[in-house]
Amino acid sequence: MKADFNWDDARVFLAIARVGTLSGAAETLGMGIATLSRKLDRFEKSLGMPLFSRHQNGYRLTDDGEALLARAEALEYAGLALGESAKLQGNVAGIVRLATSDNLATHFILPSLKGILEKYPDLRVEVLSGVQSVNLHRRDADLAIRMVKPDSGNLTLKRLGTVGFGLYGADAYLNMSNDGFTGLSLSHAQYVGWSESHQHLPAAQWVTRMLRGRPCRVEANSLVTQLSAVSAGLGLGVLPHFMARRKGLYCVNSDISVDQTLWLVMHSDLAGSRRVRVVADHLIALFDEVKDQLTLP
Repeated sequence: MKADFNWDDARVFLAIARVGTLSGAAETLGMGIATLSRKLDRFEKSLGMPLFSRHQNGYRLTDDGEALLARAEALEYAGLALGESAKLQGNVAGIVRLATSDNLATHFILPSLKGILEKYPDLRVEVLSGVQSVNLHRRDADLAIRMVKPDSGNLTLKRLGTVGFGLYGADAYLNMSNDGFTGLSLSHAQYVGWSESHQHLPAAQWVTRMLRGRPCRVEANSLVTQLSAVSAGLGLGVLPHFMARRKGLYCVNSDISVDQTLWLVMHSDLAGSRRVRVVADHLIALFDEVKDQLTLP
């Protein structure tokens, strides 16, 4: 006999689907693991089907669970929209999850949040940096800042600006040439580049063209790691101007045509949310204010 459907148990299902573990879901929802496990069992019984397969390293959705996920998310966000509508028009409260890169979060976004959080004391911002798997369609985040323009889905896009890139080196590497920097041949130089999984990036493709079949001296899968490698004198690297400038690196070539556009992306269903709109407007104003820092060497 099937148990009665309980929406609170559906919240448990969504939390486990998003983080993949009971402990992570329990922390997200602020409840004990035993309580959460009991709610999941009750929810599966109410539907008459297993929603997860249990593995040593976590929980994976079954085919039935995958089929249910979109409907459960639609119910969740219908509930959130109803709650938003019930609030006073001027009230901005709740959490906004923002997915972005580590370097943008560290250099620009986090230092800018003090003012907006003081203005809206009931607003909370969760910054998800360096997370490759964030999916706006699954509502892992409310907003995302991306350097690749999404080409599909029910998404609202806003161009934030451009991140300028140049070819940089440290004195420790540039002075290795007998003739000094003036004798450096870019076609024979050593490079710090991207790992194989990131070869689609314009910067990675530029380095590949310069290497002409030679292996890259050092490869890394993040700009922060590449910045450290270039600073250590391991080779030349294609880096954002704002990051290289703060490290005191020398700009060998400031115009290599690999600049990338920054996009602010949100799911269209959230475009009318007060809390999301306030954070989105803050980011738009912030990146307009720092546009010269992003583009100039």
